[in-house]
Amino acid sequence: MADLSTTYMGLELKNPLVISSCGLTGSLETIQEIDRAGAGAVVLKSLYEEEISGEINSLSSSEKGTGYGVEADDYLRYYVKQNAVDNYLTLIREAKKSISIPVIASINCSTAKGWTSFAKKIEQAGADALEINMFILPSDPKEKSADIEKLYYQVARDLKKIVNIPIAMKISPYFTGLANMISGLSETDLGAIVLFNRFFSPDIDLKTLEIVSAGVYSSPGDLALPLRWIGITAGKVKCDLAASTGVHDGFGAVKVILAGARVAYAASTLYINGIEHIPIMLGQINDWMDQNNYQSVDKFRGALKRRDSAATRRFERAQFMKYFSSHKG
Repeated sequence: MADLSTTYMGLELKNPLVISSCGLTGSLETIQEIDRAGAGAVVLKSLYEEEISGEINSLSSSEKGTGYGVEADDYLRYYVKQNAVDNYLTLIREAKKSISIPVIASINCSTAKGWTSFAKKIEQAGADALEINMFILPSDPKEKSADIEKLYYQVARDLKKIVNIPIAMKISPYFTGLANMISGLSETDLGAIVLFNRFFSPDIDLKTLEIVSAGVYSSPGDLALPLRWIGITAGKVKCDLAASTGVHDGFGAVKVILAGARVAYAASTLYINGIEHIPIMLGQINDWMDQNNYQSVDKFRGALKRRDSAATRRFERAQFMKYFSSHKG
């Protein structure tokens, strides 16, 4: 039996399989099931800035014309946000009392303002770490990419001044210089960078002419993106790297660890296969390690690069020229 134990952001994990923030991790009962199934850590369902702001705006609109005025509107905003935060802090406390694995809280940010103040409360509630799922949509053609990138650094540095628990930042691949961004963020004393967050993908229903979701779950093919960028940046950054999106089985987890990831995040596969898929994934990792004579996870982390000096160049290859020039159909 191989030793699957490892560390992530300094936290002791019994294995490198982390269940990422999703609807499943917003329920205490399901979090307990995840713990019993053997996961290494769990990231709680995100506290969504966008959802809370949407609820505030909806309630504010419904109160227009009542004559309550600005003070009532301010109180409404405070109440909605405070209620959401209080419920989240309760989930953290209850999870910490009832499960044995690390509990990582999560905040989904769409701006750089107002959310650092909740970080201390999250720490006081007992969270072992905090993950900031951050994406500022670069939709304004007048806004420069450098100005947007500065906001990520600002949030990372501000949070480090407030809390003592480790902080992970989950980012998107949509930066003009992604390797530089990953490297730069790692120098802000983050505990980890998670590659990558998953977004709502829009589609158009041609019957109703409404914007709908193009697909909620990831697929195993999505693993290629985090695999590439972990392969490129691992060993060149000053924090842990976690792979998120596309890890659907234990073999996917093995691949990202071979490339240099500290841990592998999984969520979609649990919706598709159930929480009982967790021990199957762990069994696949264990079997692969036994077959390849690895006694511990740390022994094969980044082994692909150590074994193949040209591995990084292969991860950097972007064109299909060689494939298509020789492919016959």
